Amino acid sequence: MIREALEYLIKWKNGNHRKPLIIRGARQVGKTWIMKEFGETFYEKVAYINFDNNERMESIFKGNLDIPRLITALQIESGVTIEANNTLMIFDEVQEIPRALTSLKYFYENAPQYHIVAAGSLLGVALHPGTSFPVGKVEFMDLYPLNFIEFLKATANKNLADLLVTKDFELITSFKGRYIDLLKQYYYIGGMPEAVSIFIETQDYTKVREIQNRLLMAYEQDFSMHAPNETVPRIRMLWTSIPSQLAKENRKFVYGLIRQGARAKEYELAMQWLLDCGLIYKVVRITKPDMPLMVYQDFNAFKLFALDVGLLSALSGLDIKSLLDGNRVFEEFKGALTEQYVLQQLITNKDITPFYWTAEKSNGEIDFIFQSGMDIVPLEVKASENLQAKSLKSYCLRYEPKYAIRTSMSDYRKEDWLTNLPLYAISNILNIINE
Repeated sequence: MIREALEYLIKWKNGNHRKPLIIRGARQVGKTWIMKEFGETFYEKVAYINFDNNERMESIFKGNLDIPRLITALQIESGVTIEANNTLMIFDEVQEIPRALTSLKYFYENAPQYHIVAAGSLLGVALHPGTSFPVGKVEFMDLYPLNFIEFLKATANKNLADLLVTKDFELITSFKGRYIDLLKQYYYIGGMPEAVSIFIETQDYTKVREIQNRLLMAYEQDFSMHAPNETVPRIRMLWTSIPSQLAKENRKFVYGLIRQGARAKEYELAMQWLLDCGLIYKVVRITKPDMPLMVYQDFNAFKLFALDVGLLSALSGLDIKSLLDGNRVFEEFKGALTEQYVLQQLITNKDITPFYWTAEKSNGEIDFIFQSGMDIVPLEVKASENLQAKSLKSYCLRYEPKYAIRTSMSDYRKEDWLTNLPLYAISNILNIINE
């Protein structure tokens, strides 16, 4: 698979002020794979150490964190002679030995010539609040499920992925049918690497769903194994409420949908736990579309999305027949999958932090809104070819933004006040704005 994160890793390797790098992300998004692929492709040697259930490493890191001592131990453990200029050290499941996480500070301060990449799901990192975390001494990279462009490349459609980058929308529209068929597949399969791999291998949607259900079950087991006992039932209830939360016309999160009479205070820890694990994304309402957006957040109003559109389709029990029934899949439970899909493409872009906006005294809502340079960009999501954009029109009349984007099943079209960007081309949104 071709992951865009590899480009970031190459820049990190060649950086003049490189720090140890921690890759964050939910379980099974491909952290171990990308570290090994990066090491095997761009280094002469790879010293891979897995800290999970590793008593030897636990004993060693309990002792002195002297760098030469650690290097000797890591060489013995990995069977690789570690040389600063040509060896990548991989610390996998680093959260299992908190002192190994702490050691990254000393590598940075006393031996910055070594190249170290570490990974551990947020699930584990969140478990050790007492750990001496190396604040300011490490870099972070977030890894997500495959976005649609990565999915195209993984499924032998690299030419279609490359075509989207050209912005030649006359030619892109000629292949609209192909893009829509592949987008349908992506809604069902999603971007979890194992689900994508099994589909490439078998072309069997049933096997894809089996993988997705297995992943969902593994997450449920993680709740029981790692979360505080008293919080586990609330985590489960909140997690399973995500499809019904998104199925509402107004997708604002409502605690009462978890259970009648539920209050925010009861579920704060459960929600934070899921956020730390990377299993949900939180999109906060802003009260005013002005610079900088961050200061206008209304933390009492937000939308929650799942980790992956394919997992959301599995969690909601979406039937495979939806893929065969015209474009019905895009409109399933009031377009929730479509909004999930768009959010997923936005967050993989490091230059976009999505929020949403609603008017104080009306039903007007902008599905997503983000800052690009000195501009505030409203983005309306339409699951069908219904081109009414009343909320967006009202917003534009009131605030007169430089750019206004609607993404839908319709073809690319640029009007005086609005640009319609096809759903399958949403990854191009910044290119459209900056052209």
